[in-house]
Amino acid sequence: MKERTYRQQCTTPGCYCVAKTPAYFKRPSLLKQLPGPLPLCLGSLLAIFAVFGQTEPAHPSPAGQCVILLHGLARTSASMSTMAERLQDEGYSVINVDYPSRHKKIEELADIAVPEGLDYCRRRAAEQIHFVTHSLGGILVRYYLENNEIDELGRVVMLAPPNQGSRVVDEFSHMPGYALLNGPAGKQLGKGENSIPLKLGPADFEVGIIAGDRTINLILSTAFDEPNDGKVAVHDTRLEGMKDFLVVHRSHPFIMQGGEVIDQALHFLEQGFFLRQE
Repeated sequence: MKERTYRQQCTTPGCYCVAKTPAYFKRPSLLKQLPGPLPLCLGSLLAIFAVFGQTEPAHPSPAGQCVILLHGLARTSASMSTMAERLQDEGYSVINVDYPSRHKKIEELADIAVPEGLDYCRRRAAEQIHFVTHSLGGILVRYYLENNEIDELGRVVMLAPPNQGSRVVDEFSHMPGYALLNGPAGKQLGKGENSIPLKLGPADFEVGIIAGDRTINLILSTAFDEPNDGKVAVHDTRLEGMKDFLVVHRSHPFIMQGGEVIDQALHFLEQGFFLRQE
């Protein structure tokens, strides 16, 4: 018995149905029990496919906002996964960029990581594009914005950025293994003449900075005589033109995973300032 297909007008204006006798109902004994062809509206099919076939939310955020996450030096996007999940739960479209931080200079990394994030957000017609960065990631954003404009730029949250360079680079970059672990970009984050952060100008965009004042690295902390997170002094995270600044009791490697840090990052993206306890 051949499978039969019909075309008829649906009750929904502008929608046509394809009424089809499914292949698994070809047995006459079963067909006799059916009231007739089983209609499936093409519009309904598209809706089903949209729900079950999509890999991203149909509505990334109420206002079409996208967030680009940039990890730090010698890290991967996995370090920002907790932040990414929370942002997605809050309705943001998120791209957690993974870039080769140990293999290229800052100038090259900025032209790799930032455009990748921008392309993702623009393909989703984002009205606003934000950044949440850790350590080196913040310097990449600064370098990119020094040489390019982002028309859709929203707000930027930097976590433990070496905006004034780091003494760790000056004290330890000559030691064996430093270059292997940190690559060429690692030598550009100090406070000397090769410092990229010190060559960049003040912020002319909305940026909030969160610094940590706890360390789990007793060796690197010997480079400081002031509050630090084990790699960057609290004072050296500051940036002229920043909108807000906050210090939390977190260390450099794990600051981006702290629940209160994620809450504060979200608050800045939404309101443009950090939440203060009264």
